[in-house]
Amino acid sequence: MTAAAAGSADSGMIRRRKALALTQPLHDLDARKSYLDGGDFDVYAMAELALHAIDLVTVAMDFDRGADHEQVLRRLIPLVAAQAPERGRAEHERVARWVLSNLINVGSVDRGFDVIYGTYRADGRYVRRRFDFKLLVELTDGEGEVYLRATDEAVTVLIGALDTDVTSAQIAAEVTLDNLIRRGRLADARAAAEAARYRTVQYAEQLRRQLDATRRNVLAVDWLRAVPALLDEALGHVEQRYRHENAILTHIRRYRDAADDADHKRQAAELVAIVTDCVRRHTQLQARLLEAGAVFRAEQDRQQFADVPARGGIDLYTQLLMPVLTLPGATALTPAAVFFPGAVGVRSPRAMRLADLVDGLLTPPVEHEPLGSPIVEADLVPIREPDRFDDEAWAHATAVMEIAPDAPRRLSDLLEQARRRGGPDAADLVALLATHALSPRISAAARQGDPLLTVACDDGTELDDPWFGGADLLVGRVLISAPDTVDDDVSTLPPAMIGTAP
Repeated sequence: MTAAAAGSADSGMIRRRKALALTQPLHDLDARKSYLDGGDFDVYAMAELALHAIDLVTVAMDFDRGADHEQVLRRLIPLVAAQAPERGRAEHERVARWVLSNLINVGSVDRGFDVIYGTYRADGRYVRRRFDFKLLVELTDGEGEVYLRATDEAVTVLIGALDTDVTSAQIAAEVTLDNLIRRGRLADARAAAEAARYRTVQYAEQLRRQLDATRRNVLAVDWLRAVPALLDEALGHVEQRYRHENAILTHIRRYRDAADDADHKRQAAELVAIVTDCVRRHTQLQARLLEAGAVFRAEQDRQQFADVPARGGIDLYTQLLMPVLTLPGATALTPAAVFFPGAVGVRSPRAMRLADLVDGLLTPPVEHEPLGSPIVEADLVPIREPDRFDDEAWAHATAVMEIAPDAPRRLSDLLEQARRRGGPDAADLVALLATHALSPRISAAARQGDPLLTVACDDGTELDDPWFGGADLLVGRVLISAPDTVDDDVSTLPPAMIGTAP
């Protein structure tokens, strides 16, 4: 077995690659903060603020609804201000909103992220795949109010794992928490307690998704085997965790009351709050587990006995496709032209031919691969943009701009001469060169060793030209003195041009 084949068999390697991919949007925040307009934002650690934002949403969201957007912002702004206390509140609020909007990925089509990663096939070939995920999502309740929820991928970023069994991870986290408390390591115990709370949130999200899918379509959820097994396992999990967490809570309170150090008392009090929140979440999860069967039966009755629409749908295959296929081409054009505008909506389809419609109807559905769709390596040819002005136009424009020193000329005369010699392109190039000469870098030209420099100035004369408007510039070329004595001002211009400057 080759090394590539061994790598393809290691599912743990794929999970670790995905776990690394989940953190890429957070690193991108620090990479893109320099592009923000209106100030210097290098002082802010955007990835840390993103982790705080995900944590605030995860802790604030409940089983039935998520976190309030403005409330998350209010709690995030003090964390932003702590990184740059000398900055104003307006900037702190702007940074907080920017971080939260990027975690939601506002501006993209599906508000999701995608990361390219690679796997090895059994034959040793390397295949690139795309991993699609979201971190924070915006949902609406029955009253139309928008709230935030953290996805499983966002919780994964907080706990540093991917596709981990929730029950076993929860048991391990609580055993670790109990041991740390007994050994008096309260700082590490708090981290373990927060990890246990994240696991609880992740477990509740799995049940919530199953119930939401049932409310949309009861046939899309396996209520015969998968969901009953999940409910039984979850109820046993809640019972064990509730008993264990209450024992931990009693031990923390005893440690808090017996501690003499004020800092230890404060840490123990914070641990009491976190574990109490875990107990509350498990109690809420137990109530939803007991109601799950009733939700299934109610949705089954509602969807099975729902009123039939007054107007039935059209059978495209029987009522449209088959009859149209039996008609001549000229006759079939009329029903096809009537069908397509109403079927495609406001967007024009890429293909309007009946043959393409048949191919689409007869093509079997493509099964979604669990590893993601492979990325096709396209052979790209670099495209070079053609130059705005060709060599001939440059030659004519350069010849026109060869003005004798101490004998400046009007821009109108130069444009007319350029059109006679090289056409419109040469005239356009002469106009650009004359405009560029309005603010010449005299010292730079001197350091390069240029003997002459083109200079233009406006003396108030209006340009009389059929294609250009503005000032009829006075254009000339001046001699450049030694680099040590040159400065970027008008003192080096000839008297003829200085006298005509405004």
